[in-house]
Amino acid sequence: MKARWQTVSMWFAITLAIALMTTGCAAPVATEQPPATDVSEVEAPESAETARKVMTIVFTQEPDTLNPYYSSMWFVALLHQVANCWAWEYDDQAQSIPRLVTEIPSTDNGGVSADGTVITMHLRDDIAWSDGTPITSADFVFTYDMIMADANVMPSQDPYDRLVSLEASDERTVVMTFAEPFAPWQSLFWRGLLPKHVLEPVFESEGSITEAEWNRAPTVSCGPYVFAEWESGSFLRFVKNEAYWLGQPKIDELFVQIVPDDASQTAAFLAGDADLGTFPPLSDVPTLRDAGLTIVVQPSGYQEGWFFNLRDTASPAIRNVAVRRAIAMAIDREAIARDLLLGLATVPNTYWDSMPAYAPPDITPWSYNPDEARRLLDEAGWTDTDGDGIREDADGNKLVITHGTTIREIRQDIQAVAQQQLREVGIDLQISSQDDDIYFGSYADNAPAAVGDLDIMEWSDAPYFPDPDTDYWLCDQIPNDENPWGYNYFICDEQLDQLFRDQRLAMGTEERASILHQIGQLMHDQVYWLGLYTDPDTWIVSARVTGIKFSGATPFYNVMEWDLTE
Repeated sequence: MKARWQTVSMWFAITLAIALMTTGCAAPVATEQPPATDVSEVEAPESAETARKVMTIVFTQEPDTLNPYYSSMWFVALLHQVANCWAWEYDDQAQSIPRLVTEIPSTDNGGVSADGTVITMHLRDDIAWSDGTPITSADFVFTYDMIMADANVMPSQDPYDRLVSLEASDERTVVMTFAEPFAPWQSLFWRGLLPKHVLEPVFESEGSITEAEWNRAPTVSCGPYVFAEWESGSFLRFVKNEAYWLGQPKIDELFVQIVPDDASQTAAFLAGDADLGTFPPLSDVPTLRDAGLTIVVQPSGYQEGWFFNLRDTASPAIRNVAVRRAIAMAIDREAIARDLLLGLATVPNTYWDSMPAYAPPDITPWSYNPDEARRLLDEAGWTDTDGDGIREDADGNKLVITHGTTIREIRQDIQAVAQQQLREVGIDLQISSQDDDIYFGSYADNAPAAVGDLDIMEWSDAPYFPDPDTDYWLCDQIPNDENPWGYNYFICDEQLDQLFRDQRLAMGTEERASILHQIGQLMHDQVYWLGLYTDPDTWIVSARVTGIKFSGATPFYNVMEWDLTE
């Protein structure tokens, strides 16, 4: 699941509007910064230590590990770009940048075979771990072996379990072989590397690396920074990697401050104690701007939406497409954007609106039309026979739909509006909300979404941006006792499942886009997903930070260029 676990504020709507006015969402945009105000600061004594450049980054969630393959947390992924290394990253225009490889494999350079089943990567000659040990193809093979070892309890083996083989033909060449073409490979593979020379002895002695000390205190790094310290519940420190093959970062140390909530993050910025944070609350933005902070947005493929559960655990009503269409027309999503999001958000029509090439061009949006919603419900046999305002079917069963989400304020506001508007057409929407760790729990945790206790679920999500692929609606991803980690909480539609599988085989852009257009149209017509608003990444940046850019796929891709001015 690619859902954001972190708390995300409504302020994205304001910054998105600014981005649309100036760049059409093509690149990150900084809000206009007011003249700097006087902020009193405690003067530090002159010393060699004060000459070091230390940047404070605020996290509102504490990482659960530093091993890139043991966590799905967004905040952890940020640190992978600091102290680990990817085969390639993406810039602020979603263009790939080679890191560990000499070039991105393609059919033109021979890195992708004609049938799309073999990917050959050529590694740079100068790449090394922070202790000086060369990074070779053996590290890639070891990483693959650790992901696939059942003794290592990792959240998922996907996409590595799609490989028929992974081979090191020499120290600088890695060959991935698939049973069939897999179009999304570039956006999913090699988001981190495990050091064979450090972790192989642990695996050989313990039979697993799940409890390896390296997971929380990495002794070697392959990124521009190396791990220095982690005080649980308080902070993490990373210092520059003196052996980094791409040169030296301009900032000596990244100090990651863990704070309990958004209010604490805002307080840190207002006190001058923070340089970089994310997703500020709407109510705090004017104060932050007045204090000289800059707000930056970066499209990242995320969109807030309703996911419909059509499994056997759902109510019979929600499994009726006429009821789902009535719900889509009974909710005034444009009014939600106007009133709750200050009229500055856009309402997506498909799951791929943030990636226009893959969004169906001829979608007719579900416009707000409560009269048509009532007509559809009448035709479907749902009428209010007892006059209490809630419809019943022929057997007297009430039209009750359950909706669950997290405790984020904007989501609860939307629940309240939806509950009122659906009642106006005769639907009883019963709402609930839980903390993130409960709501986003797994099937094994008996979490409400995973086990199918909810008819409608709401969160912000994205495809494997910048690739349009997703596992969400694949039939074999429905969680059960044998597969508790599946993320399809919605439906097994054989036609949809086949289309998703077909687009993965399509190595040509036009062919793949055509299939995704069919997927988008089918999901729209069947109302498998209903978009509420677009949701890009939003950052708070202090006035002393320079050179910073963000990527929607790998946010800290240019951390080497960041600098601080006093």
